Amino acid sequence: MSEASLAPRDEAALAAAIAAAHAAAEPLAIEGNGSKRDLLRPVQAARTLSTRGLSGITLYRPQELIVSALAGTPLAEIEAALAEKGQHLIAEPPTLSAFFGTDRAPTIGGLVATNLSGPRRIAGGAMRDHVMGIRAVTGTGAVFRSGGRVLKNVTGLDLCKLLTGAHGTLGVLTEVTLKVLPAPASSGSLAVQVADLATGVRALSAGLGSPFGVSGAALLPQAGPAGGLAGLPGPLALLRIEDFAESVAYRLGRLREDLAGFGTVALLAEEASLAAWRAVREAEPLGAAPGEAVWRVSVKPSAGPGVAAAAGLDKALLDWGGGLVWLAGPATPDQHARVVAAAAAAGGTFTLFRAPEPLRAAVAVLPEEPPALAAIGRRVKAVLDPKGILNPGRMRAGA
Repeated sequence: MSEASLAPRDEAALAAAIAAAHAAAEPLAIEGNGSKRDLLRPVQAARTLSTRGLSGITLYRPQELIVSALAGTPLAEIEAALAEKGQHLIAEPPTLSAFFGTDRAPTIGGLVATNLSGPRRIAGGAMRDHVMGIRAVTGTGAVFRSGGRVLKNVTGLDLCKLLTGAHGTLGVLTEVTLKVLPAPASSGSLAVQVADLATGVRALSAGLGSPFGVSGAALLPQAGPAGGLAGLPGPLALLRIEDFAESVAYRLGRLREDLAGFGTVALLAEEASLAAWRAVREAEPLGAAPGEAVWRVSVKPSAGPGVAAAAGLDKALLDWGGGLVWLAGPATPDQHARVVAAAAAAGGTFTLFRAPEPLRAAVAVLPEEPPALAAIGRRVKAVLDPKGILNPGRMRAGA
């Protein structure tokens, strides 16, 4: 281990390292295994503090639908343990390793810290919704816990929600406890060839508003060879149903009848359905080239097609019924400004999700917070990380 990279083997050593950095007012770049090191703004810090040394499942009670793991535990290890008991992570979190051009295995702490959720978010909620408890270390080196290991717990201020999605700027997660659910026995999907994006979103809305329990609803302007969709020209409205096999078959049949008016409907068998949704989860149909910038825009679903058009980009992928718009294009300040304007005009928010470091350092990667909310954030930061040593500048310049 180099002097510039710290990977403590236990929570006490990690807390001691942070306490020493606090005493010296030394900024630290916080990460799990570094799989999302290039997400948001670059951190200016002399040393990196990794949680990869804190690894292992510490508690798994399938009958209670609870799993606890140290923050550096690889996602694949947790998914394998759950699969043995026929369970899964509800939010269907993406790895995005190929997206960021890395072979580093994502960790469960990193996924919670970034609050990343996949296609099932529309049916099961975000990663944040399933974090039952955490252990973490503040920017002063103090260890604290919040929540618990049962589904019903009352602990006062919900620090679990506060640290989920904070990107390591408020505390360093050392252990997380998650709610899990039984995995569906079967999966199938419908792919509707639609005339344009607006028609596609209407088809997704019709599916989501039906009584058939759609658990995935994405719109692929250009399907290409993405898993299970080869040979189907875009735009494609893709809808998934998950349950036991007989129910999936019946509900897909009924939904196919309901959606026939939107365009030609193709049925994807289970293997093709699984491949297609793995691709959507990892944003593969976006087709982002290595040097291109990638944005995520969150808007009301009906506004999704308009955002894609206003941004002036050919590469787009709409998930969450149209409410999550992935865009890829030139990594320039002008193009970034155009995406920001499109998001604002639609009443949405944006994230510059991936870009070369010069652009990420030069522009806002997240919207500015309203003054009242920003003031609360500063007060929370002052309590948890008074010297601002944890991932300084990751989310916003100077913060």
